Amino acid sequence: MGRTICSRYGFVWVTGGFFLISLVGHWIFGWFAYAQEQGALGQNAEFNGYFIETLENWQSEFLQLIWQVAGLAMLLHVGSPQSKEGDDRMEAKLDAILRKVDRDGGDRLIDEIDRDYAGRHTDHRYVREHQS
Repeated sequence: MGRTICSRYGFVWVTGGFFLISLVGHWIFGWFAYAQEQGALGQNAEFNGYFIETLENWQSEFLQLIWQVAGLAMLLHVGSPQSKEGDDRMEAKLDAILRKVDRDGGDRLIDEIDRDYAGRHTDHRYVREHQS
């Protein structure tokens, strides 16, 4: 049975909901504070000025954080080479264990597994061993 987009990306939906609630709350309560401040200065509260100040705040405080969190999550999700660094070390250890356990068939089994799961090899020792 296939999972729906809501169940597969539930964390994203909840996080997005919290984000929208906080953004709307920021704009609403920020507007009242801005209007009160402008009134205390004897000036009319203009939406254009408030909007510009809000966007400046948004840019300086939130965009960097959003990119750091969302960008990292996206890169980890799609499997960037940076997110796979630990796998090479674990694979090298497993290869060494297979060679110790089965001296005659270990290399054959490793080659068979590599063929079955052919993909990129980022382990410099593996590449060096098999290119020479």
